[in-house]
Amino acid sequence: MAVIPRRRRRRERSGDMSLVEHLGELRKRLVISALAIVGGSLAGWFLYWPVFRLLTNPFCDFMRSHPQFARDPKDPCDLAIFSITEAFVLRLKLTLFLGLLIALPVVLYQLWAFITPGLTERERKFSLPFVFISVLLFALGGWFAFFTLPRGLNFLLGFAGDQRIEVVLSIGKYVGFVMLIVLAFGASFEFPIVLISLTMVGVLTSRQLRDWRRYVLLVIAVFAAVITPSADPFTMIAMMIPLLIFYELAILFSRIMKR
Repeated sequence: MAVIPRRRRRRERSGDMSLVEHLGELRKRLVISALAIVGGSLAGWFLYWPVFRLLTNPFCDFMRSHPQFARDPKDPCDLAIFSITEAFVLRLKLTLFLGLLIALPVVLYQLWAFITPGLTERERKFSLPFVFISVLLFALGGWFAFFTLPRGLNFLLGFAGDQRIEVVLSIGKYVGFVMLIVLAFGASFEFPIVLISLTMVGVLTSRQLRDWRRYVLLVIAVFAAVITPSADPFTMIAMMIPLLIFYELAILFSRIMKR
């Protein structure tokens, strides 16, 4: 009787592909993802100003609460342009950033579609939940980034003191800094999805994840220190705690899936 389930499992995983077929499938998924990002970027071009105001609001709030840093305390929210092309390059970067965010569900679905040939029929049913949860986690990571950003600005710009100092930030560097934080938190919040996907395809087991707890704690601490551009303690801790919680949830899910 024990032989029958194994044979059924082999038949369920009958999506074996040659190397050439894998490369063709990968190219197809990459092309679809690229087209989705291009389409999202077209929409992002028209969303530039609302998103620009959203990204600069934390800086504006900081300057209003610290008028001594502003050149004009009555209008402290100004950012500076230090080159002729900076505004144009910034618009391209922010448009591409928005294109990636808008196309994220399509990109994640293409990623899942690429790995499904190695999964069973039962596991393939997780396609839509995988995409939904991945987008939700990325959005949660972006929200965390905005939650920590004001405290990061207070910590970093607070070293300037309050005498004979004016804060004049490059518009391109500031917005790039904020985009990097959003991407860093959004990508790091995909951590449990990566672990669960690896356990579903048989690369990892729940037993291995449990045995690696102590090492993962160190790796997460180093990762949080490296990946957060502000490098302030609050931002690092704000990233570490969710990642540790996600790691435990990935172990629990893997055990439920009997991996």
